[in-house]
Order: sequence, then C-alpha cells, then structure tokens
Amino acid sequence: MLFNSLSFILFLIIVLAIYYSKILNWTNKKRMLLFSSYVFYGMWNPPLVILLWISTMIDWTAGKHLAVEDNQKKRKMWLLLSMFVNLGFLGFFKYGDFLLENFVLVMNAIGVDFQAKPMDIILPMGISFYTFQTMSYTIDMYKRKTERARTFLDFALYVTFFPQLVAGPIVRAKDLITQFYEEKKATTNQFIWGLFLLTIGLFQKVVMADTLLAGTSDDVFGSAKLLHGVDAWVGTIAFSGQIFFDFAGYSTCAIGIALMLGIILPDNFRYPYASLGFSDLWRRWHISLSSWLRDYLYIPLGGNRHGITRMYAALMITMLLGGLWHGAAWTFMVWGGLHGTYLILERLQRRYLPFEITKWNGMFLAFITFSCVNITWVFFRARTFEKAWDMIKSMFYMQTGGEKILDTFTIIKVSTVIAIMFLCHWFMRNTSMKEVSQKTSPYVLGLVWAIMTFLLIIAQGSGEQFIYFQF
Repeated sequence: MLFNSLSFILFLIIVLAIYYSKILNWTNKKRMLLFSSYVFYGMWNPPLVILLWISTMIDWTAGKHLAVEDNQKKRKMWLLLSMFVNLGFLGFFKYGDFLLENFVLVMNAIGVDFQAKPMDIILPMGISFYTFQTMSYTIDMYKRKTERARTFLDFALYVTFFPQLVAGPIVRAKDLITQFYEEKKATTNQFIWGLFLLTIGLFQKVVMADTLLAGTSDDVFGSAKLLHGVDAWVGTIAFSGQIFFDFAGYSTCAIGIALMLGIILPDNFRYPYASLGFSDLWRRWHISLSSWLRDYLYIPLGGNRHGITRMYAALMITMLLGGLWHGAAWTFMVWGGLHGTYLILERLQRRYLPFEITKWNGMFLAFITFSCVNITWVFFRARTFEKAWDMIKSMFYMQTGGEKILDTFTIIKVSTVIAIMFLCHWFMRNTSMKEVSQKTSPYVLGLVWAIMTFLLIIAQGSGEQFIYFQF
C-alpha cells in the first residue's frame, strides 16, 4: 500500500477513526495498530508477512534471554542467532541472485563451464529497513544499552509500525518501544502539524519528484545513446532532486502520520544538499541509516580509536557495505566507494590543508559538495557500468558527438527546480520547518497548504512506487 494512493488515504482514515474512538483501551489500540500494520504490509504480498513474524519471534526470544542471561558465551549465542536469521533472510532474498550470478562468472573465468538459472527471488518490501531496526534491538540488548520490551505486543508493534515499516526512519528500540508503554494521543496542534507534514511529504513525492523530475531522469538514464554533456548533467541533477524529494517525502509522510497518532519519529533529512563537506552530508542525509552504520559498523571496526590507517579502512568498509545495503549490484558498491573516498580525502584536507569556513566561502563549498554528490548518483541510478561510464564521459566532455535528447524547456525547468532546491537547503540548513512555521503567519501557512493541496490534485500522480521501496 502506497502513501500516495487513495486506498492508503482510506486506510489511514479508518485507522485514525478507530484509534481515537472510545471503544478501545490502550492495549487494544496497540493490537489494532499491529493488525493494521500487517494489513498495510500484506497488501503487497501477503505470504511475506511470515518473514516479519519470524524476525519478530526470533528477536523477541533472543532479547528475552539476553535480558536475564549472565553467561557471556550464551549471550553471544543468542546474539548470533538473531544476526544469523536476520542477515540470512536479507542475504537470501536481496543478494541470492546477485551472489549466484557472480559465482557463475567466477567459475567461467577459471575455465569451468557452469551455468545456472536465476532464482528470480521476490524481494520483500522494506526488508533492509526492518532487518536493521530489529537487529539494533538485540545488539543493544547484548551491549546492555537498552532494556527488554515490557510485552511481546510492544515489541511486535516496534518491528512492524506501519508509518515507517517499509522505508524508515530506522528507529532504535529505546526511542520507539518506550512510547508504546503509555497511551498516546496527539494534541490538536500535533495532529494538525502531522497532517501538514503528510501533505508536504506527498507534495514532495507526487509533484516535485514524480511530476517535475522523474521523466527527465528516466529519459536520460534510459537512453541507449551517447549524450551531450548538458543532457547528461541535467538528467543527473534531475535524479539528484528526484531521489531527495522521493525519499525525504516518504520520511516526512511517516513522521507526519506517526505524529497524528501521538508517536514521535526522528528526523531523517536536514537539508543535505547544503552540506559543507561529506561528513556534514551524512549527518543530514538518511540520518537514521548513517547513524546505524556509525554505531553498529564503523565504531565496532575501530572508528577513530586505533590510528589513521585503521580509521580510513573502517570508513571505506562502512561506506562500501552501506552501498551494498542499497542494492545487489556492483554499481552500488562504486557509489559507496566514492563516498568513502570523499570522506577520506576530506579528512586528509582537514589535517594537511585546513581552512576556516565563512559565510563567504560556505555556499561555494556546499556547491562543490553537491556537485561531487551528483557524480556518485550516476552510479546509483545507472543500471550498468557501461551506462554509468558513458554518462561520466559525457558530463566531463571526454567524448564528442553526444546527442541532445532534451528540449530547451525541460533543461530550463529542471535547472530552475534544482537551483531553487539548493537555495532552499542553504537558507534552511540551520533551522527547521517547525521553527519557520512558528515565525510565520497562520494565514500564510494556510495559503501554502492550500496551494500544495491544489497542486497535488491537478498533478494526478500515477501512484509511482517510492524509490527506496526497492532497498
């Protein structure tokens, strides 16, 4: 079920009506939310709900034993069981075909004539997100950083809470489970603000991502021709804007829907295209994933505690695995590797060529960071290395004779949208929508809300899936 569908709007109205009715106590409301979450997820492929059940049961059982077990070997056994099941599911369903394909290539390369049919495994929606979320619970239990969930119902709802189930934010147990212990009810201001955030999120997805940018991105990256440099850049920045509006739109919807239920979810984006370097970027882009990778991968690998070389290795491994988390393809590994390289170069610059960031050079640094990010998006969006390399050659005019496939209006439209997006990120980088709204007249906010709603209606979105659903 998609947020940007009429069926979801009806689903949400029914859930809210039952949630705020006086016929259910808090325990039964949680049961209703859990059932609704299974319905929400099962609308894609009902049998895949079984995976959610298995992950929930395994991690609940592991957490229950970790809470009382003092024997270190047994504690480690329960942690390994949780990781084996969760990563096993993730590895099979997401990387099964990828691993088989590369095994065949290796066999053929060493002279063994081996062929295998693709397994055509169905990728469960959101498996990367809920796997990381439920794994964080058992890891934190093992490290004694969180307490065991009070009831199985609380834990099951934590794993499957429908607003953020499919594409995050990835929420830690101590930040979400504890909110289920006492009855939650949104205040009038919270409910209105949540509805406003839902509108903003849908506007970002339907109007900005799907209507204004997706077509250009698809045309450029779907073209079999060698492209002119201008077209390559315009297609790339179109995807850059598309993926931000698409993913930030989902996160904003999730935060807004949860807030309408009285539940607080953390921010997942903080105007990332105004980042002053790549460390700053990963504090602003997909914050819940970057903090997960930092706490459960980068720091356990040594972080910055064991010298420069170990730190650089930990950075690169973290970003390579972060790239692989996004998709079962070598192009995603290159995307992660580029980000790892950027982070290492940034640290070298800070160590050997430090300079003070001022308001005069800050925007230029943000523009340079944004431009470098766009280079990485080429490998993220392209389906093959060949297409990615052709795009890079076109963008840097390393080939001649590239064809123009975009008309002048499209080039101006995309360039204008991206320029406005970049400037908005720059001027909003040290504030938030909430802070701005508190300083803005209610009449102005009402007008903005009405305009977004009107544009949503006339855009007539085709119900396109959110990009991060495939991860």
